[in-house]
Amino acid sequence: MDSCCVAVKTKAPLAKASRGGLSDGDNDFWGERIRGSLNNCGWVSQLAKGLKTEKRPRKIKPGVAFSVITSNNGTETLTIQAPRLERRRADPKNVASIILGGGAGTQLFPLTIKQATPAVPVGGCYRLIDIPMSNCINSNINKIFILTQFNSASLNRHLARTYFGNGVNFGDGFVEVLAATQTPGEAGMKWFQGTADAVRKFIWVFEDAKNKNIENILILCGDHLYRMDYMDFVQNHIDRNADITVACVPVGESRASDYGLMKINKRGRIIQFAEKPKGAGLKAMEVDTTLLGLSPQDALKSPYIASMGVYVFRTDVLLNLLRWRYPTSNDFGSEIIPAAVMEHNVEAYLFRDYWDDIGTIKTFYEANLALTEEFPKFEFYDPKTPIFTSPRFLPPTKMEKSRVVDAIISHGCFLRECSVEHSIVGERSRLDYGVELKDTLMMGADYYQTESEIASLLAEGNIPIGIGRNTKIRNCIIDKNAKIGKDVVIMNKDGVQEADRPDQGFYIRSGITIILEKATIKDGTVI
Repeated sequence: MDSCCVAVKTKAPLAKASRGGLSDGDNDFWGERIRGSLNNCGWVSQLAKGLKTEKRPRKIKPGVAFSVITSNNGTETLTIQAPRLERRRADPKNVASIILGGGAGTQLFPLTIKQATPAVPVGGCYRLIDIPMSNCINSNINKIFILTQFNSASLNRHLARTYFGNGVNFGDGFVEVLAATQTPGEAGMKWFQGTADAVRKFIWVFEDAKNKNIENILILCGDHLYRMDYMDFVQNHIDRNADITVACVPVGESRASDYGLMKINKRGRIIQFAEKPKGAGLKAMEVDTTLLGLSPQDALKSPYIASMGVYVFRTDVLLNLLRWRYPTSNDFGSEIIPAAVMEHNVEAYLFRDYWDDIGTIKTFYEANLALTEEFPKFEFYDPKTPIFTSPRFLPPTKMEKSRVVDAIISHGCFLRECSVEHSIVGERSRLDYGVELKDTLMMGADYYQTESEIASLLAEGNIPIGIGRNTKIRNCIIDKNAKIGKDVVIMNKDGVQEADRPDQGFYIRSGITIILEKATIKDGTVI
């Protein structure tokens, strides 16, 4: 039996398989099988020449693949195997997340008169901040910063009640609220000027000793509705050796101008990014989304690729961009990301599940009522990845001869011979006899009034918290602790799209009537 040992250097020109044996070539054939006979000394010589064999002591070195050619006077097989590369696994211990507490909340006004956008109630008993917080916890990311500035008292209170010592275990991690503050120097006298500026103001935090092992930083928004495993996102970022990765979804033309839009190449690298373009700029960002795996029909409906406002940065890249490269840029979407696309490896990550930016009254209202569907696109009922919130220790809801259709009724409510259809009823809500609630989001109350207190208020001609007898409400958002009297009609029959009536206790936005927090709507009022 003939045999020989060949040492293949990493840059050695490999022979190419052909009918006549082997020939030099540049075919990428790691792991292919080459067939022929060693009786044909010509191609063996050619292989030896191509691989530059020589007699020397056998030493194993990194980057050298060994193969053995044997002969038994018949057809033989040569197998050359590529060096095995280990995949680098993302470690949640090396990841920190920054949740942006939102700006002035003008798009969700008047729900944000006294509270920050992430503190706005959603789904009956949750707050918007619970979504990214729960995603982090379910992804085993336990180093969480929340940047706050506007109307942060309610948000801070909720975070303290929910995530500090209430059964949510962060191990060696933490949840830190970084409130806007003034520091020495002219620049330090200003409040946060944008998302990037908010992170820049606390850049020293990420250079602290306890954060020295953080390799990647997630930037998250506090007003989105979705469920994501952030470690899948970070793993994709690492696998593609990206400096920045932007989560994205396909969207239609009607909402495209509300988002940052991007163009990507066939490998998923972002080659152009525009923040909320309009007119001709919007048309210029239209792409063929079949590249993302959409069917031709779906691609026609959603011809744009929108940023979710969810990013992952390599820590050193983020610090360099904010401190040295673009020290005066204030916003990620409109300034940092578009500029970084030209200089860094910025990749797109396609998110294939439900996601909604509920930063406007209309989208907030629609996303909430969509939760009442039989098979909603997003639901809080998931035992493997629960959405956490503050424990209230409330009793079950009590219903007396009531009709409830396609609705969510939260804890601690009292429903007496009323009708609730396609609506959400928040915690501690009180609906009296004959009440009809349809297509309505009722946020509930922060405290109870006892039966004796309610009877006393009614006897004095005052109105208790909740909805009084025989009141009919449609297409409405009722903020917390509102007091609505008896025989009230709230239907917006005239279809008014926009109206400001703060002195009467309500606003109308996008045709939706919004009853203000702690507002009093007198008996017999018609809106």
